[in-house]
Amino acid sequence: MTQRTLGDWLAYLEQLHPSAIDMGLGRSQQVVSRMGLGKPAPRVITVTGTNGKGSTCAFIASLLRAQGLQVGVYSSPHLLRYNERVQINGVEASDEQLCEAFAAVEAGRGDISLTYFEMGTLAAFWLFQNASLDAVVLEVGLGGRLDAVNLVDADIALVTSIGVDHVEYLGDTRESVAFEKAGIFRAGAPALCGDLNPPQPLLDKARELGCPFFLRGRDFDLGLTDTHWQWRGLDAQGNQVELQDLPLLDLPMENAALALQAYLLTGLPWSPERIGVALQQTRVTGRLDRRRVQWQGKSVDLLLDVGHNPHAAQYLAERLARRPVAGRRLSVFGLLADKDLSGVIECLASSVQHWAVAPLDSPRARPVADLQAALENLGVAVASYASVAAALEAQCAQADAGDEILLFGSFYCVAEALEWLARRSTEEAAHGYVG
Repeated sequence: MTQRTLGDWLAYLEQLHPSAIDMGLGRSQQVVSRMGLGKPAPRVITVTGTNGKGSTCAFIASLLRAQGLQVGVYSSPHLLRYNERVQINGVEASDEQLCEAFAAVEAGRGDISLTYFEMGTLAAFWLFQNASLDAVVLEVGLGGRLDAVNLVDADIALVTSIGVDHVEYLGDTRESVAFEKAGIFRAGAPALCGDLNPPQPLLDKARELGCPFFLRGRDFDLGLTDTHWQWRGLDAQGNQVELQDLPLLDLPMENAALALQAYLLTGLPWSPERIGVALQQTRVTGRLDRRRVQWQGKSVDLLLDVGHNPHAAQYLAERLARRPVAGRRLSVFGLLADKDLSGVIECLASSVQHWAVAPLDSPRARPVADLQAALENLGVAVASYASVAAALEAQCAQADAGDEILLFGSFYCVAEALEWLARRSTEEAAHGYVG
């Protein structure tokens, strides 16, 4: 039999289970037991939240690696390659490693049906366990309580933020969402929350489990100036620790503050200079991701962001307000049908002077006519295009010096933009010129 490629495996995984999402840990737990999978590393930090999970995981991993630790990170979804989901010491897992891991899970599951996400999660656990790592950082895919990532007992559990999203699985109130996310807490283990107004079910669960609970605004927080930011937090003994004059970051500093509190609780060495460098060097593709492209002899500034729900859009609007541009903000926007369209665009309507909307390469995409109609109802200038690439090229063509193009919305939207940027780089290299 011909050995499966990674593409073959992913196609197989997509049709392995009758539904894409099947909440519950029972089936995955059986497979974990059959495979003899234990704790994937001596230190496990699990991160959930409506927004901010990816950058928080990246900050934590950077801080841990700055101390010389061997660190694995599991995240989802990916933008361009599945390999992005599993990283060991900052390097994406290779096709060969992933294929070997999928084969191990396939052999272990027997007749137990697993979803695409469950297979991927167990494959990541297998890879981490076999890599003899010092720590792993696990991003929850959906919710917390019933997500496959929650098979592992976290030494430190983080909730970044709590908003209403994925209502069909998590409920339509912040309280129901908080209940699901608090499911990653473990008895007696530190629990952290970056939301300034956590719903009561989250507080109740931490109290019920006897978790040392660290809340932003009470136990840790940050302060911002035009040129620097400051941080304060509590160590495991309750002593206050401070960092002053940290350089401003492109990624959300609120998530860096949460990551710092988690790192402080590990008891690892605390070197302000090393910490500052680790934070400054942290990057996450597609999240407040600034790029510059040469277009027909001019330089155009792009800002890519996967903000696709009202909570993320409101945060993005606040960041834009703190960093005005000399000219106009133009946008390229696409969204999936199950997202709150009006909630997203209302947050950003006043921040963008001209919108370009486009369909996404997904059966779940929101029709372009819906996007355009919703924006026209807000009285903003909008045009529709046949693809994200076409919309991006149109905005590049009309951009003047001092303008910025904000490309945001679905992961699919940002992924198409990244593919467009990669094609341009390839074409420029082939022709030996830029722009």
